[in-house]
Amino acid sequence: MTSVGLVGGLGPESTIDYYRRILQGWARVDPSTVPSIVIDSLDVQRALRLVAEDRTALVEYLLDSLRRLAGAGVDFIAMTANTPHIVFDELAARSSVPMLSIVEVCAEEARRRGLRRLALLGTRFTMQAPFYPDVFARHGLAVVRPSESDRAWVHERYVGQLLVGDFRDDTRQEITSLVARLRDDEGVDGVILGGTELPLLLTTPVVAGLPALDTTALHVAAIVERLRGGSAGRPA
Repeated sequence: MTSVGLVGGLGPESTIDYYRRILQGWARVDPSTVPSIVIDSLDVQRALRLVAEDRTALVEYLLDSLRRLAGAGVDFIAMTANTPHIVFDELAARSSVPMLSIVEVCAEEARRRGLRRLALLGTRFTMQAPFYPDVFARHGLAVVRPSESDRAWVHERYVGQLLVGDFRDDTRQEITSLVARLRDDEGVDGVILGGTELPLLLTTPVVAGLPALDTTALHVAAIVERLRGGSAGRPA
């Protein structure tokens, strides 16, 4: 049986969500069995410090996780968070096991839906880094970031609330209002929930009248497809 390794803990709530969703997705395929999953849980606070201060050390920290998962015999690896994809290319180049990118899966789905200009939400590191715009540009798509001040308050709520499992109605309303402003001012036609805790806060498929791309759901669908032995492309 094909086995997936998950770099987890970034943060714990989304890792739990991944595990639950993979099991649910597999049950729709073959309810008589369960998939083979190995989780290596990291320290989200340490990872965030390294993202902010020491990219080289971040790569080594994540590579240690990849090595542990490879040693456990997994066939491919997925990181259960968007932010560490900042160094995805470096990791993929040095990993002995194939990796499945959440960003590529999201870009493929956006193109499939006919979206062209998408707002990006996530941690400050995800919103300001080039990895989402670069990958989407290869698919002919544009990514729109919130303003610097909006990125700051989204990040504050993300780290202070969502990462510790605190999902508030007022935060949901504030982020929905931000998406509405980006829709009206920037002409976006979709929104990327580019943090795997965001689908736990924004639970509907439409936010401020725009289709929301749940990166967790898309990544999980691709993981289940790969576990079935198929390609890791868009969800079935």
